[in-house]
Amino acid sequence: MAKPLVAIVGRQNVGKSTLFNRIVGRRQAIVEDLPGTTRDRIYADAEWQGRPFTLVDTGGLVLGSNDSLLNQVRAQAQQAANDADVIIFVTDVLAGMTAMDEEIVDILRRTHKPIILAANKAETADRRLEAAEFYGLGLGQVHAISALHGTGVADLLDAVASSFPEAEEEPEVPALRIAIVGRTNVGKSSLLNALLREERTIVSEVAGTTRDAIDTVLRWHGQSVVLIDTAGIRKRGKVAPGVEKYSVLRALRALDRADVALLVVDATEGVTTQDAHIAGYILESAKSVVVVVNKWDLVTKDSSTMDAYREYVWRELKFIPYAPVEFISALKRQRVERVLQTAVRVHQQRFQRIPTSELNDIVQDSLVRHNPPSKAGKRLTFYYATQPAVDPPTLVFFVNDSRLVHFSYQRYLENRIRERWGFEGTPLVLHFRGRDKKEKR
Repeated sequence: MAKPLVAIVGRQNVGKSTLFNRIVGRRQAIVEDLPGTTRDRIYADAEWQGRPFTLVDTGGLVLGSNDSLLNQVRAQAQQAANDADVIIFVTDVLAGMTAMDEEIVDILRRTHKPIILAANKAETADRRLEAAEFYGLGLGQVHAISALHGTGVADLLDAVASSFPEAEEEPEVPALRIAIVGRTNVGKSSLLNALLREERTIVSEVAGTTRDAIDTVLRWHGQSVVLIDTAGIRKRGKVAPGVEKYSVLRALRALDRADVALLVVDATEGVTTQDAHIAGYILESAKSVVVVVNKWDLVTKDSSTMDAYREYVWRELKFIPYAPVEFISALKRQRVERVLQTAVRVHQQRFQRIPTSELNDIVQDSLVRHNPPSKAGKRLTFYYATQPAVDPPTLVFFVNDSRLVHFSYQRYLENRIRERWGFEGTPLVLHFRGRDKKEKR
C-alpha cells in the first residue's frame, strides 16, 4: 500500500522540526534554537489511526531573499509541498500572523493539496485563544498545538489522517538502501542529484551544507532503491558542538540503516585520514561498500591513471581491499550510472551462500598450501566450517583452540575464500570456535 506523504511547511523557527520529532517519536530532525537549522528535506515513516505515512520536514520558507542558499531552501520546501498528499502549515502563536504567513499560504494554495493549519507554541490557555487570529488566513480549522509538549498534536493528526487519499493496494518490493557518505564537500549531494536527474537535495559549495540524512526512493530496473544522502562525516575528535555534532551522529545512524555505503572521495585531494576513518565506520558497521572517486574530470589522465589510482585507493584503505572503486564526475554526470550498477551487484554478494562441502574443501586445500600456526608445541587444528548466515556473510570455523588463530592466518583464509567466491565489496564475518576445556568454561 502506497504511503501518503505529509509535508511540514512554514516560516523559519516556528517549530517545524520539533513537530516532526514529536510525530515520528524520536529526535530525527535537528532541533536548535537557531533560525534556518533545517535546510534540506528529511523524511521519516510514521503511523496514525493504523495508517502509515511518510512525514517530510522542510527548511523554513524565506520569501523575497536574495541569498542563494535561502532561495534553494525555499525551492526545496516548495518541491516538498508539490510532492505531498497533505500539507501541515505551521505558524507561531507568539509571533502572531505575519505578512510572510499570508504569502506562504498563497503559494501553498497553488498546490491544490489539503492544508492543515497548526498554530504552534500554544502552551497556555491564553495562547490557545490567541491562535484564533490565524483563522484570518482562510484555511479553516486552526489547530492550536504545542509541539514541544505534545498538546493538541493528536487532534492535528486526526485532521491529517482524515485528509489522506484513498488507500491503493500495491505489492511491497524490498528496497535496497544505499547510504552516500564521505567528508564534507566531496560531492555527495551532487552525486545524489546526478543519480536522480533532478535537484532533490541542496547542492552548495559551502562545506557541510547537507546536515540531515535524506531518504529518497527511486526505481532502478524494476527494483526499489532508497538513497540516503548524509552530512559530511569528520573525525570524532574534530566535530564541532551543536548542529554539526547532530549531523555526524545522524550520518553514522544512516550507515546503520543502509545495506551498501557509497564512500565518496575527492579525486583532486586523494584519500585523506578522514576518508580512512569513515571507511573504518563502514567496516565496523559490517556494511558493503563501493568507493566512489568523484571529480575525476579534474584529474590529468593517461591510459594507466585509473588503474594506478585504484591501486592507490586500495593501499590507503588497506582494511577494505575488497571494495570496488568507481570513477565519476557527479557535476558532469559522467559514469554515474555505473555507481548504481556496482552497488546492486555488491548488495547481491551479501546474500551469497557457500555450500558447506565446498567451504570445507577450500579450508582443507588452504591448510595444505599453508600450514596453520602453532604455539608452545600446540598446532591449530580445523575440524569443520559452515556458513550459518548471510547479510553479512558469516562463516564459523570449529577448531581445537581459537587462541591459536593468528590474525594473519585469518586474513589468509579470507583471501582464499574471496578468490573462489568473490564477495565483492562485502565484509566477511569470521568466527573461530574452540573446543579446549578453558574455552568451554
